[in-house]
Amino acid sequence: MSGPAGVHGAVLRASDLGKEYRLYDSPRQRLAALLTGRASYRSQWALQRVSFELRRGQCMGVVGDNGAGKSTLLKLIAGTLRPSTGSLAKLGRITAILELGAGFHPEFSGRDNLFFGGSLIGIGQAQMQQLQDSIIEFSELGDAIDRPVKTYSSGMAVRLAFALVTAVEPDVLIVDEALAVGDQHFQKKCVERIEAFRGNGCTILFCSHSLYHVRQLCDVALWLHQGQQRSCGPTERVLAAYESHVREQNLKDEAPPGSAGAAASSSRHAAVLEPQRRGAILSVDVPNLGTGEPPLLAGPDLKVTVVARLVDGERPSIGVMLEQKHGVGITVAATHADGASAVLGSDGLWRATVTFPALPLHSGEYVLSAYLADSQGLVIYDEWLHCTFFAWENPSLVPGLLQLPHHWT
Repeated sequence: MSGPAGVHGAVLRASDLGKEYRLYDSPRQRLAALLTGRASYRSQWALQRVSFELRRGQCMGVVGDNGAGKSTLLKLIAGTLRPSTGSLAKLGRITAILELGAGFHPEFSGRDNLFFGGSLIGIGQAQMQQLQDSIIEFSELGDAIDRPVKTYSSGMAVRLAFALVTAVEPDVLIVDEALAVGDQHFQKKCVERIEAFRGNGCTILFCSHSLYHVRQLCDVALWLHQGQQRSCGPTERVLAAYESHVREQNLKDEAPPGSAGAAASSSRHAAVLEPQRRGAILSVDVPNLGTGEPPLLAGPDLKVTVVARLVDGERPSIGVMLEQKHGVGITVAATHADGASAVLGSDGLWRATVTFPALPLHSGEYVLSAYLADSQGLVIYDEWLHCTFFAWENPSLVPGLLQLPHHWT
């Protein structure tokens, strides 16, 4: 059931939410159950015992493996599915960015579909007359707006759909992997619009496999596993638990040491800027690496230089992540977060160098990843995952992962 939220300022509240599907072995068995009233089905729970509360302006990330129940939860909140158990209380206008473009009529023009699709999400004819110019401008379809949608590429249909469903700012916005919309230029526009909504107090549910974007956008997170709620709370706490689960799963199928990293590194150095990409990393260099497999860092400083190319004059954010060999995260440094800037050289390439002085790690094997993003660090243009493996030998014999600053009293 649904009802008004608003108690203690809540805009959205789920209490013991669940969705059951009843499976019958045949249509005849289903008919017999309807006629006799006797249950003869098998229960399949897509979602069970999910509870949370969101206030105005909060953003919640929903994470989990494929089949965890994320899409089911979003559809329940959007109203396209009805819950089997529990209650759902909602306040204000809800807009869902799910399966973009699926509701368009292929024979209608893009403009006709604005009025047709708008009526389905509560935008009347008069309001659409006022909004259509701004929607078309945001979609960047130009004269194609008067062509039948069946002539559109999938990217064009998605552009129009996103522009339509976000034309009116909602009280609650539900986003399912919307950051995969169109090319990188359009992704940036989408992220900026979502960020603007959030800044104006819109409550957002963001479902994504990109933990980077969940960290960037979300105050709290919800981890679903096999249809059940495993954790809900502050983003970092929930993602730490989820990442630990993912690492355990990955270790079961781990490839031979160094094989994946070596292949990624050699192929990445042949990277070219594809036509629709706004930027690409060209090199990641650690100058004081010795020989060996993996090469030994000639300490004590870890210095990493990233070189990248962008298709326009935007100043990018460049980031470097340091992990243990088996994927245990240690730290991330990014120019936008640290108030630093990449430098544009005379050759038209961007460069940034980060130095970790007197590396406080204990002896072990480590791996670097590099990221190229827009100036706010929201849209990832390119990423070199696990591109550089290295070993480090610390003269200290004290066990542990790293040496933290400390003092004794």
